[in-house]
Amino acid sequence: MVADIHRISFEPVDIEMDVAEDENILDAAFRQGIHLMHGCREGRCSACKSYLLDGDVQMDDYSTFACNDAEVEEGYVLLCRSHAFSDCTIELLNFDEDELLGGVPIQDVRTRITAIEPVTRDIVSLRLEAVAPATFEFKAGQYADIHIPGTEEHRSFSMASTSSTPRHVEFLIKKYPGGKFSGLLDEGLAAGDELALTGPYGTSTLKDGHILPVVCIAGGAGMAPVLALLRHMRETASPRAVRFYYGARTASDLFYLDEIAEIGKGLVDFAFTACLSESMDGELPAAVSVENGNVTDVVARHEPDIAKHEIYLCGPPPMVDAALELLQDHSVPKDQVFYDKFTSPIFD
Repeated sequence: MVADIHRISFEPVDIEMDVAEDENILDAAFRQGIHLMHGCREGRCSACKSYLLDGDVQMDDYSTFACNDAEVEEGYVLLCRSHAFSDCTIELLNFDEDELLGGVPIQDVRTRITAIEPVTRDIVSLRLEAVAPATFEFKAGQYADIHIPGTEEHRSFSMASTSSTPRHVEFLIKKYPGGKFSGLLDEGLAAGDELALTGPYGTSTLKDGHILPVVCIAGGAGMAPVLALLRHMRETASPRAVRFYYGARTASDLFYLDEIAEIGKGLVDFAFTACLSESMDGELPAAVSVENGNVTDVVARHEPDIAKHEIYLCGPPPMVDAALELLQDHSVPKDQVFYDKFTSPIFD
């Protein structure tokens, strides 16, 4: 039986599209090349929250933290969980005009593993080669879903590479005990095995024409999208100043220091600071600036004028939450803060 089709009109951007009753509005938009704001795509983060002006929409299960009962009564909806059962008019509360119709199309890509290499005790570099199609298009800072072999599940990870090597993709993945996907990186997956990708997703990308200096704040596997952004800035000879603060527990949790230094040489004005929260012991290259403390505390000490920067965040949820609180305390405009709210189950 073919699902009924309805017409969705988005305000204030004057965009229309069709949606079937058996697909959610966000996925229908992706399918038609319309890139709406999004995060977790599972009804948990509120990034796609919008306002129903007219029509009949029903939502699948969602978190009341993302959209509470009072908001639902008022007409707010999460597009990633919403199904239309009539023609609808929806007001987008958050949107990026450059991305709406100019984003990279969502692709399903079959890939082959070329390498699985540990970079720290619990972070692995996973390198893939696109097989069909032979390239994977995305923007630096975006993420993709990797499908777990033999299941209907997937996990979301940011790309650490850039579109300059569209056939080869790198992910940095934190391993968790019992992780459904990350556990396979120790035992179960090997070079030559195939993995399916879907993406790209995310809007935490560098915007054309922006000139503000950049502050990147990352921790753990959150290195991946920042590394992609830095690689992209070097490849495009960006004139923007960049400060990169990376949080880790100890010196043994730091990695890619030589590459970061090499990237920095190709940028106009770059500084990297490693922020160690537990121990300052351990050998590090003499050129690396290291400070004691949580990454957000170090940023607060060094960036009193952070409201005059664009900020890119990626890392464990407590780090991101602390960074957002810091930025709010410093009155950083929300349109200068970029991060993707995708989440994974506790057992990755």
